[in-house]
Amino acid sequence: MKQLTSTLAILALSTSVGFAQMNHNMDHSNMPMSDEQMEGAVHTKAVVNSIDEGTANVSHDPIPEIGWPAMTMDLPVLDNAQMMGDVAAGDEVTLMLVQGEDGMYAIGAIMPN
Repeated sequence: MKQLTSTLAILALSTSVGFAQMNHNMDHSNMPMSDEQMEGAVHTKAVVNSIDEGTANVSHDPIPEIGWPAMTMDLPVLDNAQMMGDVAAGDEVTLMLVQGEDGMYAIGAIMPN
């Protein structure tokens, strides 16, 4: 039992380090989102195909945390989404996706890579 506890502690630590590296040091401190939204947020690399008012068409990598394969899709952009730099069509970015109360995901932040 003691070995299992130690193994789980090491796994938790290595997972949080890997997650911090994956999220590219995205600063979430000023984001006006609930704690529940922030806890459920997922990050993925993507290419922006187009950005319109309230929507972005992106081609994203697989997102295993929510069971999504790599795909091209339109995603809603939250009104309070953080744009961490200039983003244009063709740019490689990291997206932070936030799950709404309806269970659907929307873009909460975009950071150029």
